[in-house]
Amino acid sequence: MKRNKGNFDLPLFHTDHPRPVTRRQFLSQGFMTGAAYTVGGIAPLLGTRAYADLAADLDALRAPSQCNITDGAGKIPFICFDLAGGANIAGSNVLVGKQGGQSDFLGTNGYEKMGLPGDMVPGLNDANGNPFANFDLGLGFHFDSAFRRGILSRVSAATAANINGAVIPARSDNDTGNNPHNPMYGIALAGAKGSILGLAGSENTDSGGNSTLPLPLFNPEMRPTKVDRPSDVVNLVDTGDLVGILTKDDATKVMESIYRLSDQKMINVDTLVARDADIDKAVRCGYLKAAHIADKFGGTPIDPGLDADIVAPDGTGIFLDTEFFAGNRDAREFQKTASVMKLVMNGFAGAGCVEMGGYDYHGGRRAEGEVKDFRAGQCMGACLEYAAKLDMPLMLYVFSDGSLSSNGAMDNTDDGRGKGEWTSDNSSTAGAFFLVYNPPRLGGRPVLKGATLDEQMLHQQLGYMDAGGSVQRAATPMANNVNLLVNSVVLNYMALHGDVTTGAFQSIYQTLGVGHGLGNDLDRFTAFEPIVSGTVPVA
Repeated sequence: MKRNKGNFDLPLFHTDHPRPVTRRQFLSQGFMTGAAYTVGGIAPLLGTRAYADLAADLDALRAPSQCNITDGAGKIPFICFDLAGGANIAGSNVLVGKQGGQSDFLGTNGYEKMGLPGDMVPGLNDANGNPFANFDLGLGFHFDSAFRRGILSRVSAATAANINGAVIPARSDNDTGNNPHNPMYGIALAGAKGSILGLAGSENTDSGGNSTLPLPLFNPEMRPTKVDRPSDVVNLVDTGDLVGILTKDDATKVMESIYRLSDQKMINVDTLVARDADIDKAVRCGYLKAAHIADKFGGTPIDPGLDADIVAPDGTGIFLDTEFFAGNRDAREFQKTASVMKLVMNGFAGAGCVEMGGYDYHGGRRAEGEVKDFRAGQCMGACLEYAAKLDMPLMLYVFSDGSLSSNGAMDNTDDGRGKGEWTSDNSSTAGAFFLVYNPPRLGGRPVLKGATLDEQMLHQQLGYMDAGGSVQRAATPMANNVNLLVNSVVLNYMALHGDVTTGAFQSIYQTLGVGHGLGNDLDRFTAFEPIVSGTVPVA
């Protein structure tokens, strides 16, 4: 049954519940018992004597070997989009071709299977002379791709000129969260860490999204923190009322002084358990981390909605305030994306996952898929533009559980754009892609591997499809194995840092006691030359 136009989101809208917030830690420490009591009770802690000689202790405990208080690992920020339900990625959005790469076009019947009528296939031009095969973003997109239109609605021309990407034709199961699609644990093992938390995800799952993760990579200590709205970001670094009552510096002194007093108490306490030293460290680090949060974030606008690069009424931000706070589905997805990208792009989280629901859009008008794909593209573009505003690189990865196909029936409504309706699930048309933004200070648009254009095309499309629009399973190890698809994404992330030639990629899997499954010729499945060496230089 066709869904009514304008009601595309109604059957698939899900209510969310925020995670418990770190504010409770501050409550348990007694910092919210009342202004008069607090000021009177903490005044002695502001004295020079109580605050003296803390610097050496703080420097020592901030070391990773002690309390693991860091300002990030200096790795390229990584954000993935998990489009739940089996979205169209290959063909109508990202170009796919035969063995020669994206420009080795499929047959007309192959593109028709992917929702493109015969007069809109790559190789032809539209009525205005625009080639349907468009490479403005480095990676080839169909000119009328909803992803492309959404991305370009949020990025500047300068940002677009410094983006490149690669597509990976690869099958996965339809309509299930059991695909081990999510690469964030592998990205964390590659060194991505944040100053507040390791990983962030918009869903309260082991992966932070809809799809699961490869079991060999799972580590319960890395489980993503759920962040899907600005208040979640604020609560991660909530400094309580103390910073409001005192100056930031005085609040930090109070917390550090309490650390010192607690430390002296712990010296004389015997917990009568075997892990006495670990308990001592946990208590001390708890107070010290509270001091670090007050010092770093007290009075800082951590809220994505208050970041002028993200939201501004005058059009200078990525979003207008009238659309970011509109209260509709678009605004909800914009806020979710902004929350994750705020954490990741500023180094507060090592990597993030944005799950977007409702991508099982077959059986209805093509318009539904176009509207949702455009929204996803806007969110992707927001991340890329925010990276540009912060002068930081970004790797952005997009995947979905399976895919779908068209039988050639056209949707000629305004939103349907004269394209084929999605009529059924079809994993044979599936694929994933990633985009990399590299700021001019680090060399600009990432450079594809290969000495010739033909060689570079084989690095921009890792695998291929047959003329009829089906993934060729024997083309690459990851074409029919989602675990290995994740490994190829980790490979490409590490290659951007130059960490593959050093053997660092291989050592991750050796440490885990499993093989990476990509064979010995890793260069074959690597898209780009390195853009940084080891870590990202500070802008």
